[in-house]
Amino acid sequence: MNTVEVQHVVKTFADKVAVDDLSFSVAPGEIFGLIGPNGAGKTTTLKMMMDIIKPDSGEVTILGEKLSEATKNKLGYLPEERGLYKKQRVLDTIVYLASLKGMSERSAEEKANRMLEQTGMLPHARKKIEELSKGMSQIIQFIVTTIHDPQLLILDEPFSGLDPVNTESSIKMVLDLRNQGKAVILSTHQMNQVEELCDRILMVNKGKAVLYGGIAEIKSRYKNNSVRLDYEGELGELPGVTDKRVYKTHVELFLDDKTSPQQLLEYLLSRGIIVNRYEIATPPLNEIFIKVAGESNE
Repeated sequence: MNTVEVQHVVKTFADKVAVDDLSFSVAPGEIFGLIGPNGAGKTTTLKMMMDIIKPDSGEVTILGEKLSEATKNKLGYLPEERGLYKKQRVLDTIVYLASLKGMSERSAEEKANRMLEQTGMLPHARKKIEELSKGMSQIIQFIVTTIHDPQLLILDEPFSGLDPVNTESSIKMVLDLRNQGKAVILSTHQMNQVEELCDRILMVNKGKAVLYGGIAEIKSRYKNNSVRLDYEGELGELPGVTDKRVYKTHVELFLDDKTSPQQLLEYLLSRGIIVNRYEIATPPLNEIFIKVAGESNE
């Protein structure tokens, strides 16, 4: 059973179609990327999943049923616009919000202390929220979102504003949840993190699905006929190569339609070129994002 099933969902506001016949699923133990330009319909989709707003038509099921109060306790939601009780102490805040998700005070406090220690935040447990830096506050918000062991975690721009250390701590927590069989939906503009973390993605634009599938499959679908080469020697003119881009660690060679990567490799070796690395190049996800967004705007 999929953790999330969204089927033919439509949502309009006045005369604007925010989400237009959107369908997708999210499996247990999967990090699923929901991406798209600003105003594409991502946040509206997340709000319908959380039952904050209702779809005009279509259906959303979470853990095999429509969202109920019992199901909501199995969800963790980290909104893009975050807020904690600034005058309250860190530990008290976590325990109180965990109790709203059905945890006892004792178990909430025990787990809060454990998670604070894991993230290096235990020395700040007695501080007020307003005494924390922005990055520290976001770590606390992340703990609040995950402390009740949700089956589904919905993260909207979770790493925005975090320094590298806190980003790494947050990423580790997300990966731990996936390894425990939880489903994670990640909505972000940071394509490098989507590429690093996500198993599958859905890209929406103007409320419609424009790209859906596994990261590796999508990158393969949009690949150029090009190779990445790290070498020693003089390349000179290469038959079948139409263009060349030089990077610090390698060159990317673009081939014509008649030349295969295997043919080029054989030619390089016959010329005595020392090949340290040779691989078929796939475009970064950010490049695909820009291409697909442009095509869907035409």
